[in-house]
This record gives sequence, structure tokens and C-alpha cells, in this order.
Amino acid sequence: MEGSSFFDTWVFLWVILPLLIFFSRAIDVSLGTIRIIFVSKGQRFLASLLGFFEILVWIIAITKIMQNITNFFYYIVYAGGFAAGIYFGVLIEERIALGLVSIHVFTAKGASELLKRLRDKNYGVTSRIARGETGKIDELFTVVNRKNLSSVLRILREYDKEAFISVEDVRLVRGGIFPHRC
Repeated sequence: MEGSSFFDTWVFLWVILPLLIFFSRAIDVSLGTIRIIFVSKGQRFLASLLGFFEILVWIIAITKIMQNITNFFYYIVYAGGFAAGIYFGVLIEERIALGLVSIHVFTAKGASELLKRLRDKNYGVTSRIARGETGKIDELFTVVNRKNLSSVLRILREYDKEAFISVEDVRLVRGGIFPHRC
């Protein structure tokens, strides 16, 4: 077979190229997921840098699709890479858990024991007594690293399964802490 190359072989066209398309798409979508997180955290430079690599990888993948526009199998592989990219992007985001969250808790159970448990774990907590529709309510507020969120929520749920708990992303603004919506 003179003039034929490895790139024209069955192995390349039906195994290697689909795998390259799949992983390229999975990588570009994972980068996109992380890029969006950086944008929401105000990390402009890192978001831009990831955006550069995200689109570079996307161009490589879509070029291969367009060069083989009649091969429907590549469309399926591309879509599968997109789905895998979302999955892996979320896993990566959970691992790096960037930023801070504020946790606001309302409990009718009394907060002294809960305050002690949280402070014993070195979480700073602010509390106050409030009045709700049904009477006295203890209100607690803390800001923690996202990496510690599940640990704090576990403590809160163990103490009071009925407590109302809200969690918000926090963004540092000029050295202060303000909810992300500000």
C-alpha cells in the first residue's frame, strides 16, 4: 500500500482518533468548568489563562470532527467527551474547593453546646438570640474554607437535624468578607 499512512489505518480512524476527540472534549469542558469557578471567584488572570487552553483544545477536537464530518461515530464520541468533561470538572472543583462560604444557622434547640463543638474544632462562630414565629431562636454565623464545609455541616446536622442552615459563597473584597451577591 504505497502512499498510505498510519493516519489512514482502521486502528487510527476507529480507535485512536475517537479517543483523542473524546479526551480533548473532556479536557476542554473540565477546563471550562474550572474557568467559570475562577470567574465567579474574581480570579481574572487564572480564568483567562484557562480560557486560552480551553479554546485551544476545543479547536483541535472540532477540527478533527469537521475533517471527518460524515462519521457519525465521532459525534457520539464528542458528546460523550462533553458529558465526561462536566463530570470530571465537577470532581476537580470539589477537590480544589476554592474560596470561602458563609454558613447561617437557626436553631430552636439552644446553641451553647453547638457553639462549643464548633469552637473546639477551631471554627470561629458568632451567635445571637433572635425571635421567630414560634419563640426564641439561636442564630449562628460562621465563615469557613469550602474544603471544611462538609465537616461543619456534619457537626450542625449531628447537633440539630431540624435546624435551618443556609450556605453562600463568599468573595473577599478589599480584604473584607462580603457575600458574593454584593
